[in-house]
Amino acid sequence: MAHADPDTPPFRYSAALAQDIEMRWQQYWDANHSFDAPNPAGPLADPAAMTDPATGQSRQKLFVLDMFPYPSGTGLHVGHPLGYIGTDVFSRYKRMAGFNVCYTMGFDAFGLPAEQYAVQTGQHPAITTASNVANMRRQLKRLGLSHDPRRSIDTTDPGYYRWTQWIFLQIFDSWYDAEAPARDGIREAGAKGRARPISELIAELERGTRTTPDGRPWATLNPGQQRSVVDAHRLAYVSEAPVNWCPGLGTVVANEEVTADGRSDRGNFPVFKRNMRQWMMRITSYADRLIDDLDLLDWSDAIKTMQRNWIGRSDGARVRFASAAGDIEVFTTRPDTLFGATFMVLAPEHPLVDSLTTPEHAEAVAAYRAAAAAKKDIDRQDATRTKTGVFTGATATNPVNGAEVPVWIADYVLMGYGTGAIMAVPCGDERDFAFARQFGLPIPAIQQPPQAWFDDHDIAATLDTSSWPGPFIGDAPYVQSSNASGLSLDGLSSVAEGKRLTNDWLEAHEAGHGTTNFKLRDWLFSRQRYWGEPFPIVYDEHGPIAIPDADLPVLLPETDSFSPRTFDPDDEFSNPESPLDRLEWWTEVELDLGNGTRPYRRDTNVMPQWAGSCWYELRYLDPTNEKAFVDPAVEEYWMGPQAVGVNGRRHPGGVDLYVGGVEHAVLHLLYSRFWHKVLYDLGHVSSLEPYYRLYNQGMILAAAFKDEREIYVESTEVEEHGGAFTFHGEPVTREWGKMGKSLKNAVSPDEMYDAYGADTLRLYEMSTGPMDASRPWETRDVVGMYRFLQRLWRNIVDEQTGDLSLGAPADEATIRLLHHTIDGVRSDLDGLRINTAISKLIQLNNHVTKSGRCPSDLAEPITLMIAPLCPHVAEELWAKLGHAASLIREPFPVADPALLIEDTIELPVQVNGKFRSKISVAADADNATVEAAALADAKVCAALGGAVPKKVIVVAGRTVNIVA
Repeated sequence: MAHADPDTPPFRYSAALAQDIEMRWQQYWDANHSFDAPNPAGPLADPAAMTDPATGQSRQKLFVLDMFPYPSGTGLHVGHPLGYIGTDVFSRYKRMAGFNVCYTMGFDAFGLPAEQYAVQTGQHPAITTASNVANMRRQLKRLGLSHDPRRSIDTTDPGYYRWTQWIFLQIFDSWYDAEAPARDGIREAGAKGRARPISELIAELERGTRTTPDGRPWATLNPGQQRSVVDAHRLAYVSEAPVNWCPGLGTVVANEEVTADGRSDRGNFPVFKRNMRQWMMRITSYADRLIDDLDLLDWSDAIKTMQRNWIGRSDGARVRFASAAGDIEVFTTRPDTLFGATFMVLAPEHPLVDSLTTPEHAEAVAAYRAAAAAKKDIDRQDATRTKTGVFTGATATNPVNGAEVPVWIADYVLMGYGTGAIMAVPCGDERDFAFARQFGLPIPAIQQPPQAWFDDHDIAATLDTSSWPGPFIGDAPYVQSSNASGLSLDGLSSVAEGKRLTNDWLEAHEAGHGTTNFKLRDWLFSRQRYWGEPFPIVYDEHGPIAIPDADLPVLLPETDSFSPRTFDPDDEFSNPESPLDRLEWWTEVELDLGNGTRPYRRDTNVMPQWAGSCWYELRYLDPTNEKAFVDPAVEEYWMGPQAVGVNGRRHPGGVDLYVGGVEHAVLHLLYSRFWHKVLYDLGHVSSLEPYYRLYNQGMILAAAFKDEREIYVESTEVEEHGGAFTFHGEPVTREWGKMGKSLKNAVSPDEMYDAYGADTLRLYEMSTGPMDASRPWETRDVVGMYRFLQRLWRNIVDEQTGDLSLGAPADEATIRLLHHTIDGVRSDLDGLRINTAISKLIQLNNHVTKSGRCPSDLAEPITLMIAPLCPHVAEELWAKLGHAASLIREPFPVADPALLIEDTIELPVQVNGKFRSKISVAADADNATVEAAALADAKVCAALGGAVPKKVIVVAGRTVNIVA
């Protein structure tokens, strides 16, 4: 090709040449369906392609998946593709290693951002979303990602969300039977608990093998009462419950969408607790399994810990304190400390507060409750603020010792956690100790602290807590912990034994029982928005009814009135108004659901954005199937359980490699696991878990700049002058942060394509550090990888003619280096250590560069090794090397084991602990030979100064230590 600069060789690897190569090969891949992955059955089946023609054996399958992106209007910045490039490198390498690789990309296109943008611009979100998807498809294709385009999905496509609605109905038409034997398959023998069809519950109620809640015969209940009984069991249900109301967004949000400071993760608006009627998902039924099955997954300990902490399983006891208003039930993780419980604290919203409050305390209680209601939950839980509370005037009876304990209300106890009531043990809890001291409540000791504790606090050893500066927190023998009815913990040191004895006593005396509690709450699943999946539900006078499968999808109605009503962000008592409520022509519908045609009302909420991403990996497998959300044979092939999982445990099945950000640990990852487990219980999938191996990629960080107002300015317009920075002539300060539009520090990949080509961008992003580490972006450093590709190119191609320019066959040392490089690159790519694989290839190329031209027998293996990283330039070189077909499935080079064995090795020599020299010896030299070589070395002799060594220690293959 011609080049505009007469001083530049016409076939130098330049940005223009790179772009020409890249566009041509991308067109070739499209035309030849190069990345199509065959299925074992269905429309995408191709049995011949599933077999390796060289061996006649079936190719091993590999399902590689990225967390799919939201199609933002600004498109990609160079931070987005970090994980995508990594998975593409891995997928390309594994294809060359003989695998049948399923690898594609879709778009999570429903949700709040598109709707908010539509509200701002007046453009319908469907138009905006389609435009954004098209732009991102272009940018991703330009990167050379080896996606199977047939499998791509868009959550806003009715053909996709028809199955999202179908899965919702599977959940709606199911209930969780905690006593049912687990489905035969991969759960442990004897396991109990699974989802069952709601029809089986109704059949049991009709037969009388399962009783109604109040014991009345099923046949005596009217249709409305029967529906209420059944609806109370459903895994998807409508409930009047405390929800997170966000006036600034005009919708409710899930617990997982509320930040630690009580604000919405989208928009950063205040969030308030309100009682509203909303759709809920009974994810709490799966809490134990969601925790226990983490042990089966190849995930990082950090992500597993985040999920365990969010689910928050606590073993303890439910204990009943008798009172004049009825039993007050508390959950405690330490029933063994009941003898130290000297008061109770209820949430101001607790339903028994009115009944407990005596007339002389009513005014103070009412004022305190009003003040508490005006506070946000996050403020009420602030551990640093002074504790406040009000005595109700009532007492309750401690079941283990019969003591009458005062009942208080305090705003640090929340109704949404546990039972909304706590027993306070001030001798062993900081918060309770502070509260008791503040209000003069008793603090009896129930443990004997060790002498060291008293010494640390410079007080005499005593059980009189009036001299204690704070509670004793730790394990120590129980004291003052016995009663006359058979419970004695005194002298015990084992907390586990103390809990067991106390729980047994509580159950025997009908005062409580051992149980497990969870922080996890049922998933709030409805949004008062427009841009989301409609619920496949209608209502009659008795409640919700499922739309028949044949009537799916329930299409999102066309309207220009898609803006929800939002409110002043601090207007806690505003009420949601869904855009769909305005569409009476759509909400009021006549249907025949088996009892003749009659009017119904549609649900005017929509599903949250998380709905479409709860199952998308399954649709990637079988995207054109119109009869099922996935063919069972296809799901079992790509996601079925394997022989052995992590640490030799059972393999639960799932995606082989799932790459995405850690920010989804308790949102998408938790929700999708729940949906998948329901589908497993109902027999729709063979895999117990959706994602077997999870890998969290790091972030691209970039310089961001703030002006004197602490407002971010556009980083591309900042100028540097001797280490100082200015924006339009005004000084700004630099910081580093995640690349994105909020910090105004985004760099478009289009700029990099134009300046260097896609292969250089791919190589640079992979070379800057381990894939799981965050790293800074420096545009000026990209040129380093560009120059590497230029050197690689001219080692093989004549820059004047464009023809091959290869040297003589490699010498023995170069061949050995080649095979060491092959071995190292294979190991690195298998382990996703892509940056170190690049380093090895650079070292090999530098060695080749020194010889002037690439040895003729190195050109092909070098080209094949660079192919996963820089696929376009590799394809071009492969074609120049005389190959008519693409290298996509060309076998990746394999090292010759014999050439990995070194003839000689280099060992460091230390004299009296200081490094003095290095010696070269035969790799199989014995210790005597190594010692002789070390003592004969000139530098070692100089260090010894004629002294005779006292000792020579040879560490075989590693080092020589001489003691003089």
